[in-house]
Amino acid sequence: MKTAREAAARLGRIGVWSFQLERMTAADEARFAQEVEALGFTALWIPESLGSKEIFAHASILLAATTTLIVASGIANLWARDPVAMSNGARTLQEAYADRFLCGIGVSHKPVIDARQGGGYEKPLEHMRAYLDAMDRSPFVGPNAKDPPAPRVLAALGPLMLKLSAERSLGAHPYFVPVEHTPIARKALGPLALLATEQACTLASDPAKAREIARSHMKRYLLLDNYANNLRRLGWGDADIGNGGSDTLVDAIVAWGGTDAVKARADAHLKGGADHVCLQVLGDDLNGQLRAIAKTLL
Repeated sequence: MKTAREAAARLGRIGVWSFQLERMTAADEARFAQEVEALGFTALWIPESLGSKEIFAHASILLAATTTLIVASGIANLWARDPVAMSNGARTLQEAYADRFLCGIGVSHKPVIDARQGGGYEKPLEHMRAYLDAMDRSPFVGPNAKDPPAPRVLAALGPLMLKLSAERSLGAHPYFVPVEHTPIARKALGPLALLATEQACTLASDPAKAREIARSHMKRYLLLDNYANNLRRLGWGDADIGNGGSDTLVDAIVAWGGTDAVKARADAHLKGGADHVCLQVLGDDLNGQLRAIAKTLL
């Protein structure tokens, strides 16, 4: 994945994004990744948050269990390791698995860093820029030392981080965004950069049940400034963001109501300029929901 357009082609239009692997044994998540691959999804995105599995060790489990599946970090927390470790961890997986690892990097959130490191979260854009500089200077003596740096994308929501994503990586990985964010992100990135957008969804069709599942997912994100401020930039008011989210906002963030509804939402992102939509399936029976989605979307 030397260029953004090559990465877009390799990733395909629809991938999978999941927190649920965090709670699986290595054997169980290896089997899950194999099923994702067999269903025809081309990419599996995994998170890194406070208390989660270490992202490079975690990715290696999934890569070793599969043969073609791209494993992407969504995101590798730059506060969890220094730039040399980030760069060389990605390079090691790149060499071992022939470009099947995509390193998504992000600045996380102030409450998370305050809890994890006792503070220090400030000027995230400047911190990211300096971190990428240090990554690019990192020494490496592996067999692919002369190769270009491992492919990377940045977690980005606002215009300045999106611009940096286009300048210093293959592109951007927006998370927790409604469809109206996608054309804005595409405009900020320009026509060539990769845009890989996360979309939460559930196949629950009862409105009350679907919104209950959605609010359970959304409640922590609505309390984080990065996400709340991004929604405000898009025109959502405090009445929508507060108290667990208005029904209108819940429906905008989480697609629900069956596979056709999920397909329509993914298609809207793709029409708006996304290259790749990674679906985060919420609720029970992850495997069953993914099988149904695969039949409709792939």
